[in-house]
Amino acid sequence: MTQSNTHDPAADSPALSGAGTPSRRELNKAATRSSIAAAALDLLRSQGSGNFTVEDIAAAAGVSRRTFFNYFPTLEAALASVADGFMDHALEQFRLRPADESILESARAALMALADPMSVAPMAELFSLTQDNRSLARSELEAWDHCTEQIIDAARTRLGSGVSELYLHALAGSVISCGKAAMNVWFAERGPDLSSESLATLRQHLIDAMGLLGAGFAPPSGASRHPVPTSAATTTDRF
Repeated sequence: MTQSNTHDPAADSPALSGAGTPSRRELNKAATRSSIAAAALDLLRSQGSGNFTVEDIAAAAGVSRRTFFNYFPTLEAALASVADGFMDHALEQFRLRPADESILESARAALMALADPMSVAPMAELFSLTQDNRSLARSELEAWDHCTEQIIDAARTRLGSGVSELYLHALAGSVISCGKAAMNVWFAERGPDLSSESLATLRQHLIDAMGLLGAGFAPPSGASRHPVPTSAATTTDRF
């Protein structure tokens, strides 16, 4: 696997909770969590899947086995958390968007604001590793599930507590499906290439996928089209 990035999950800042600057205790907890995740990823790179244990991760992170389980229920959950930093930064940008902007336009703008292609490196590497070894699929699934929960929370905050749960879950599911599609296309094109150029391609695929979702998946120019009912053509997308 091409290993051209030096991203360290421990460098990711904790998510903004909207309650102001994190306390020293919160920062310390975030640092410990990130340290454990970084140790898990480093062991996966060097030892390979199935060749290390929770105890190995704890020792590499300089914490006890009990501390590991205070932060993560499983080894797979620790690996999945390496993608948290990307979502944290994307959601920070999402929260800066105008409150009256559509959810999907805000999501697309948030991705565009993450101008450094290396911001997607942790998620890209986790995806690449799980494609090489499907025994790690649980880690990938946990990462996507966590992203889904964060999107639902962010959308609920934007739209208010009265919004339909079906709407929130359908919205988050659609966004995640587009994210997965972007990742699959990128991996088919570039394989486990984590160079800055390759990650820039992934970032653009994620932006374009959000654009397609926001546009209602209108067929590309020149593609064969089926007639669109007038009622459907005039419907405004709430997203």
